[in-house]
Parts: sequence; structure tokens; C-alpha cells
Amino acid sequence: MNYDIAIVGGGPAGYTAAGLAGQNGLKTILFEKNALGGVCLNEGCVPTKTLLYSAKVLQTVKDAGKYGVDCGNPAFDLSKIIQRKNKVIRKLNAGIRTKMQEANVEVIAGEAQITSSDENGVCITCNEQTFLAQHVLICTGSENILPPIPGLSEIEFLTSREALNLKETPQSLLIIGGGVIGIEFASFYNTLGTKVIIVEMLDEILGGMDKELSGMLRNEYAKKGIEFHLNTKVILVNGDTITIEKDGEKTALQAEKVFVSTGRRPNTQGFGLENLHLEMLRSGLKVNEYMQTSIPNIYACGDVTGFSLLAHAAVREAEVVIGHILGGSEKMSYNAIPGVVYTNPEIAGVGATEESLQAQHIPYTKKMLPLSYSGRFVAENEMGSGVCKILIAEDDTILGVHILGNPASEIIVIAGIAIAKGMKAKELQSMVFPHPTVGEIIKETLQS
Repeated sequence: MNYDIAIVGGGPAGYTAAGLAGQNGLKTILFEKNALGGVCLNEGCVPTKTLLYSAKVLQTVKDAGKYGVDCGNPAFDLSKIIQRKNKVIRKLNAGIRTKMQEANVEVIAGEAQITSSDENGVCITCNEQTFLAQHVLICTGSENILPPIPGLSEIEFLTSREALNLKETPQSLLIIGGGVIGIEFASFYNTLGTKVIIVEMLDEILGGMDKELSGMLRNEYAKKGIEFHLNTKVILVNGDTITIEKDGEKTALQAEKVFVSTGRRPNTQGFGLENLHLEMLRSGLKVNEYMQTSIPNIYACGDVTGFSLLAHAAVREAEVVIGHILGGSEKMSYNAIPGVVYTNPEIAGVGATEESLQAQHIPYTKKMLPLSYSGRFVAENEMGSGVCKILIAEDDTILGVHILGNPASEIIVIAGIAIAKGMKAKELQSMVFPHPTVGEIIKETLQS
């Protein structure tokens, strides 16, 4: 059975590439051993945002009195929140299956093994069948990193997978790791009334985000009762007692549950990668600007490269791959990939941070304005706070934009387009923004 392209992994990169390939007349086969949508749809991006929205609704109802609305004593039903999350996953999963059918993509449920690559193509086996493809796209995703903390393996700790399906809210939860996943789950359980403790080895949460705004978000959640331990590591877990260490001083903390959120690493085992002898870069597959590996007809996208572990980056990488196979010349660019943390308030950024510019000794001007300069924000966020930060080069090019406050995840798209197109600050400032919108804060900040 011969194919123009075989895709190993049905996450955002895989199903995007498969759909584009099929729509453009390429004979396409997609292998997925678990569920279409990958980690993002089934136990990552989408289910966490579904839970977070339930928490946001609960918080909105709790705060209704600020807006002259009496909602009594709001309560939640965790089992119904989980049921709705599962319904959303099923609906979107069905949508991907339909998309594959419409694009004439052959989907194989099973664990693919790449056995060889030569001038005839790449040979893959799955479910005791053999397939030959002229091009192969590897998008096998990533897996949780579990730190070697003494005693951790002796308890039933949580990762993002288990935390999505808890039947009861824990009274207390200690989260190891203050990255995006840890902070989002902290936001969720904090809203449901759980006592949350976060232990982070770095000096600030959300390591890849703008440090100043990350600190502001941390302060917001500290006011809501989350306990933060920065520059601190967990050195021992003994039942519900967790020992932490900072500056050589040890402290014992108590928590009903422990949540491990210490990052992810590329999935490079279990599908025959060793038969290809591809060049690696750190823990992921090394690729060029067209997402080609060291074997030109074998491509890699998404988390398996270990570069940008974001679903929307993987989607764009997949578009570049199929475009290249079809004869195009578009290269992958990472200079305008937005990062978003879906807390309440949200935080989002795109382009350079102050830290990255300072590290590269690139001069810049910073413009910063509270979101309260937006009438729409004030109208919809009683006592709410937030800020917009814009970093501008000496030649007036926009280098980075960072926003704390709702709905940062939607507003950041404007900034991403501006940075991708190399827009000058004056060009963006001259654009007409509808009034009143929170997005106007970008124009207001540029004018400040």
C-alpha cells in the first residue's frame, strides 16, 4: 500500500497536515494509537480551558453583586463540570474524524512502527500491515517529565491527566512547578475552594512569559489565597507531608494531593525512530526551516522537535510541511507565536520580552498602560486590574506585546499580526479600533 505521505501522530500537527495533504490531492494515511486530537484535545489545551471556563462562570456569579445582580449562594457540581468537559472532547473529536473523511485521509487506529527508509520510500508497519510512503511526518508529541523526588513514586500523585478527572475537589493541593500547566490548574482549583500551594525552582512563575506581568499575576492569585514558594525545590514526599528547601533551609508542608507539573519532553521512543538514525537536537528531532529532519523526505512537527510546545505553533509547522511537499517555499518563523495562560485574569504575550532583549543587548523603548484606560474593560471588570506593555525598537518596529487582563488571549492576535508583518508602531497606531473594546488598549498604549 503506497502513499504520498504517512503521518505518525494525530494531534494538532498531524490532523492539520493530513487534512491539507488530502485536500490537495496527496494520498494520505494517518496513524494514531490513542485518540485523534492528541494530548491537546484529549488531556491538554481544550479540556483544561473547558474546566477553566466553568471556574470563570462560578467566579462571575460570585462577583455578580458588584454589578447589581443578586445570584444568591452559588455552588458547583464537579461531576457535571467533568461531564461537560468530556462532552466537549467528544464533539471536537468527531469534528476531526469528519474532517479526515472529507479530505479522503485514511486513518489507522494503532501503534505505527517505522522500520526502514531508502530510495523507495519509508516503510511503516501497523496492525500487522505494511505501508510505504514517499514522505513521512513525525508528530508524536510529548510526555510529562517526572522529577526524581524521593517518596514521590510511593503516593498517588496527579499530573494534568489525572487532574482532569478528579471526582472530588481536594481540600489542599501542592503543585510542583509554576509553569503554564501548573498555574492554570492552580487557578481552577483555587476558584473551587481548594487551598493551593505552588513550589517553583525559578525566581518567578511562568518562566517563558514577561517577568513583570507574571509577577503581577502571581500577586493577584496571592490575594486569592494561593501560597507561592519561589526559588524553592521539593526534596522529599512522605505521604501528605512535603519537604521543601530554599537557601539551604528545609520546611515541611502539608497537602492532601500533590500535582506534578515540571514540564514535558518529546516522545521519541516506541515508534521505530532508532531505525532512522535521525539527527537530534537536545531531546527532540532536529529540523530545518521547512521542518525537514536530517533525512529530507522525513519531516517532524510539534512537541517532538522540543522547540515550541504549543498547539498553534504545531499547526503552522504542519502548514509549512505540506506547502513544502507541494513545491512551496514558505519557511517556519517563530518570531510571532503568541503564548497565553488562561487564568482569570488571562496573561498573553507575543514577540520579544524585556528579558530576551536585554540578554541580546537590543535597545528598546517600553510603553505601558493600565487596562483601566479602556472604557470597555472598566465596564466589564469591576475592581479588575490589568496592563498592556509594548516594546518598540529604535526604528519604531514593534518587538513585543504583553497583556495581563481579560480577554488577553483574543487581543494578542492583533499584536501577533503586527509583529509578523514587521509593522511600525505608528502604522499600528493609525489603525481604527472599534470603540468601546478592550483591544483599544493597544492603540492607547502606543499613544501614551
